[in-house]
Amino acid sequence: MTPPLAVIDIDGVLADVEHRIHHLRGRPKNWAGFFASMGSDPPYTEGLDMAAQLAADHTIVYLSGRPERTRAVTQSWLATHKAPTGRVMLRPDDDRRPARLFKIGVLKRLAAQRSVALLVDDDPAVCTAAREAGFEVRQVDWGSRTPVLYAAQERHGRT
Repeated sequence: MTPPLAVIDIDGVLADVEHRIHHLRGRPKNWAGFFASMGSDPPYTEGLDMAAQLAADHTIVYLSGRPERTRAVTQSWLATHKAPTGRVMLRPDDDRRPARLFKIGVLKRLAAQRSVALLVDDDPAVCTAAREAGFEVRQVDWGSRTPVLYAAQERHGRT
């Protein structure tokens, strides 16, 4: 029997991005600085613990709005912080859709091939859209939800 998928977001669930939000406060936004700092994100212990618990009876998929060009640093970060092994799915570099549209599209593609048991995310818009699409959702709230990060995810389609 193939275990179902547990789909887990990275930023705000496993990785604390607060130290790099300042790159997005001004105009123009310093996207290069924001992404260059991601290797230094402190982990959320509760997120990594949840991922480890889910890995016991699920196949893990990491689904992030991070751009594809950040794959190497993302995979290195996951390995450094001993996140369970899992497929990493990132946003195509030229995809600027809101996070809720990008992620629900990926969830539907995954669900067409295999049972998706759960989405773990911190973004309220993503969680609402996933629930409306019929997915089980665990919305986490241990990270800070700043308007700047929300805009990056929903208006700018960058993370």
